[in-house]
Amino acid sequence: MGRWEPGARERLVLAALDLFQEQGYDETTVAQIAERAGLTRSTFFRHFPDKRELLVAGQATMSALLAEGIREAPAGATPLAAVAEGLRRAAKAYGPLSREIAPRLEAVLAASEELRQRNAQKAVGLAAAMEEALVARGVPTVSARLAAELGVLAHHTAFTRWAAESAAPAEAMADYSVEALEELRRAAASLA
Repeated sequence: MGRWEPGARERLVLAALDLFQEQGYDETTVAQIAERAGLTRSTFFRHFPDKRELLVAGQATMSALLAEGIREAPAGATPLAAVAEGLRRAAKAYGPLSREIAPRLEAVLAASEELRQRNAQKAVGLAAAMEEALVARGVPTVSARLAAELGVLAHHTAFTRWAAESAAPAEAMADYSVEALEELRRAAASLA
């Protein structure tokens, strides 16, 4: 493919995942990623500030979708019911590309401490977006923070399960997310 063809961002992500799996994250350079994707280094940097950001490229979209779902939850919804609406809305961002990269992303994260740390930072951003949306609904800050953290944990649990289930379609991510949130709600209730 030529460097001006569409899909450069997706090609860069796929190339990076392949290289990270083949030779490790630390050993992979931006130049190698760009070359594998059939693009230039400058094209890489138009899409990403550095190679770490490749794996959290959708964070802003995901945060916006989570918050949007929470804001649009029914007026009487409990904080966790609103979070479930956010998780359902965010799951709409998962498509064929997500399905393709999910197992590879899980493998790459498992092999790199730096990427696990970066993924944890992503989780902080997702939690902050959900907490802010919950507080805007009138949920007290402590309750909003707890519900948001449970939402992040549910999302991570769902993604791990979904990635491991190669036959699960992209649409199944919503069900996995809501099921994980319900499991966490039951687990939290059993702690009292």
